[in-house]
Amino acid sequence: MERRSFVRSAGLAGVLAAGVAPAVHAQATIRWRLSSAFPKALDTIYGAADTFAKSISDMSGGKFQISVHPNGELVGGFNQVDALQNGTVEMSHTAPYYYFGKDPTFALGCAIPFGLNSRQMSAWMVEGNGLKLMREFYANYNIINFVGGNTGAQMGGWWRKEIKSLADIKGLKFRTGGFSGVIFNRLGGVAQSIPGGEIYQALEKGTIDAAEWVGPYDDEKLGFNKVAPFYGYPGFWEGGPQLDFYINTKAYNALPAEYKAMIEAASLEAATVMQARYDARNPAALKKLVAGGTKLFRFPKDMLDAAFKESMATYAELSDKNPAWKKIYGDYANFRRDSNLWFRFAEAGFDDFMQQQKL
Repeated sequence: MERRSFVRSAGLAGVLAAGVAPAVHAQATIRWRLSSAFPKALDTIYGAADTFAKSISDMSGGKFQISVHPNGELVGGFNQVDALQNGTVEMSHTAPYYYFGKDPTFALGCAIPFGLNSRQMSAWMVEGNGLKLMREFYANYNIINFVGGNTGAQMGGWWRKEIKSLADIKGLKFRTGGFSGVIFNRLGGVAQSIPGGEIYQALEKGTIDAAEWVGPYDDEKLGFNKVAPFYGYPGFWEGGPQLDFYINTKAYNALPAEYKAMIEAASLEAATVMQARYDARNPAALKKLVAGGTKLFRFPKDMLDAAFKESMATYAELSDKNPAWKKIYGDYANFRRDSNLWFRFAEAGFDDFMQQQKL
């Protein structure tokens, strides 16, 4: 069916009111397994999969059951695409840029340095060409994708010392990955790829000098403030990272039309709830961190300028040698240009004034 048509005409409440539930009662019970790329302890990001599975069960009258499995229980966090391709699981909840090593184009479905913010990303995916273009790309991997949430703009990580100029980056070991690692290396740093569960120990022991994850709510849970006192911002490499629900194409095509419609509706609900939770919980967590001694600092302008320059050069180089990247990034970049023009006057103008007020 045409994307958005089901949700627009019915909405989540309308799914039941329109008679979908009675229709699916005649269907045989279907059971899927969903592998999350995230640990269960991170209730915001992992919780999107739970929200999705519950909505599917409710809308189907219990006939479509999806069990959710945390990172490592069925599939490792960075192995979701392989597991989907070979049919180990029917679906996954993951961050597309985790598969940057297979093809940098994956990152365009999630976040790239100096890319789209969360609202712009949603607009490109749902109303622009994003979903269409990414699905064409994912078809090569036997995957169809649906929006799976967004953290909003992320923080710039935890540092053992404050970064005051671009020169301070030289030689620093920074836990990050994907495009941010590429750009950090081009700035003279040393990017380190370390699983989330090993970051704390690496920081504590001094094996790395800094590490990034998401933002205050998740970072406090992981305890990074206990081993690195400086908290940088903004996370320019993740202005609006989108997660996806990846589904094995064969499994998806075998579903009846009603269940496909439910997947679309449930994914949009889960995406909305996930970002709302981050936006609601991050402020209190940041206050608590600062009250506990965390020192906030803004990345210096010469570092941001250099990172921007290296990012644009990287994208141009990829466009010269990667046809998939060139096709999708061209559309993405045009959307970013036009969207930033609009946000500059409306959103940014309003935010700039409001954030200077004493409320």
